[in-house]
Amino acid sequence: MGETIREFLREQYRTLPMLATVETCRGRAYIVTGSNIGIGLATAQNLVRLEASRVILAVRNVEAGEAARRQIDAATNTAGVAEVWHLDLASYDSVKAFAQRAAENLERLDGLIENATTALDRWTAAEGMETTITVNVFSTLLLAVLLLPLMMQTARRHENVPHLVVVTSNLGFARRAQLEEIEDDVWSGLSDETTSDMDSRYGLSKLIQIFAVRQFATLAAPARTGVVVNLISPGLCKSGLVRYAKLSTRLTIGAMTAVVGRTAEMGSRSVLHAAVAGEQSHGKLLSDCKIKDYYIPTWVTDAKGTAMQKQLWDNVAKRLETIEPGCVSRIL
Repeated sequence: MGETIREFLREQYRTLPMLATVETCRGRAYIVTGSNIGIGLATAQNLVRLEASRVILAVRNVEAGEAARRQIDAATNTAGVAEVWHLDLASYDSVKAFAQRAAENLERLDGLIENATTALDRWTAAEGMETTITVNVFSTLLLAVLLLPLMMQTARRHENVPHLVVVTSNLGFARRAQLEEIEDDVWSGLSDETTSDMDSRYGLSKLIQIFAVRQFATLAAPARTGVVVNLISPGLCKSGLVRYAKLSTRLTIGAMTAVVGRTAEMGSRSVLHAAVAGEQSHGKLLSDCKIKDYYIPTWVTDAKGTAMQKQLWDNVAKRLETIEPGCVSRIL
């Protein structure tokens, strides 16, 4: 544990390389969710700078998205590349409408960067589930399965390798106990307001997300889909993630960020690395512009962890099929 912390601190202070280049991004189309602020905004701006042909800012607040677009246009001296599309991950109808719009309006999709996330410490519900789980797990995976066919089509038509990148957090690995407490009836347990520990909910949602995406990647191998799926933990960055958290949480994270936090632009370099990494990154956890699967604890990868991973994905997939019949079975 001590060596892990020391490595984390060393990496936080390191200047990360920009491994995405004009050659890897020119003429390609990308969607970046949660891109009106923080890492998402910096990622979208860098994609425009790297001569992408279309960069979709997928945002819940269109007005804020337009402000971000204007900022990108000015910073890159490039107009007409960044576009603002509405996407509310707290609404399955919004996710489905967004995916339909992409299918109808994008000739290609070379990268889906699922950066949008939520960190709440007060109970709210969306789509019959606690909001953090709806946004970070179900809507994130729903968008992935709905847009995978477009990325598969892009791979075939353009003979390149699109990337599905899910921005996650190593904080999830600290929530093993909370997951084991509810694994027998995971969704009911997560939806019980009286027993849910909202202080740990963000990390728990990310742990479930990691399990689900890893299993999804196992089933959606590049040899069959032509698409690389990976996870990226961008480290501690100066972003708006905890802006809806309670004061004590904002103060604690704010103090840590002030000391060791990366800029959003530096964090975006790690995200962009995931968006251009080779096939060897498929199903892996990336961080600090490197593949860092060794960050994943053995209790995730051992026989029990593998069984839990499959169980969680099966449950997620079953729910996704009720939201949009055929969305999983058509591609896996």
